[in-house]
Amino acid sequence: MSTGTAAPKVTGPPPETTSSSDPATPTLAFRGVAKVFPTGTRALEDVSIDVRAGEFVSVVGPSGCGKSTLLRLAAGLDGATEGEVDVRASTTSFVFQEATLLEWRTARRNVELVGELAGVAAAERRRRAAEALELVGLAGFEDQHPRSLSGGMRMRVSIARALVAEPQLALFDEPFGALDEITRLKMQTELQRLFQLKGFAAMFITHSISEAVYLSSRVLVMSGRPGRIVDDIEVPWSYPRSPELRYEPEFGRIVGRLSHALEAHS
Repeated sequence: MSTGTAAPKVTGPPPETTSSSDPATPTLAFRGVAKVFPTGTRALEDVSIDVRAGEFVSVVGPSGCGKSTLLRLAAGLDGATEGEVDVRASTTSFVFQEATLLEWRTARRNVELVGELAGVAAAERRRRAAEALELVGLAGFEDQHPRSLSGGMRMRVSIARALVAEPQLALFDEPFGALDEITRLKMQTELQRLFQLKGFAAMFITHSISEAVYLSSRVLVMSGRPGRIVDDIEVPWSYPRSPELRYEPEFGRIVGRLSHALEAHS
């Protein structure tokens, strides 16, 4: 483990391979990670997490505890001050809190942007974009500009743009936080379907405990700043999950345990 303000250690698969062939090897691993910002704020402290292929791991915690910082470290957008972040994915996608679409591009052209930047041929970009938009239920809206789409539809475009890269690791930073409750519930069901279909490893940040339980195979609870992992709760149900699951007594019990952990460590 490095200490102090040494350069962050971010590792990945060796040059001859794009991902681990061993299913026991995590797609994403944090080992004793701490993050101190130039202001002196210690955002994270001794964080160790594994996320494996086919796992959907949600992170809940109080505001300012470092949840989004975890995603930035996983995406390589920032570096750890201490510890190690190990990413064993050939492709990583990041879905932000806002849809972050280019207003002058149509839905299809926004989704095509990933392939365009990667030098994919125009015909293949178009095919992949059409497939991704169909997967998120936007077939027929390919030529609409973002201003013509609802908030939920804009987020679907953002998710389609993430899926078109065929990510082995998908990072979600409160993507449904700005949506109305009905749209949010629908998007949870939609994302669960896409996760089951694509099988990527996922880390999902949310302030909604019920959302975390409904979507996840595991839910991690973070303490107040500096953020530490204070609980790791398995969610027992297989996929797909019916929306009615939210009304089951066991669902309520897990939500209650998470709520108690949050209150105890905020």
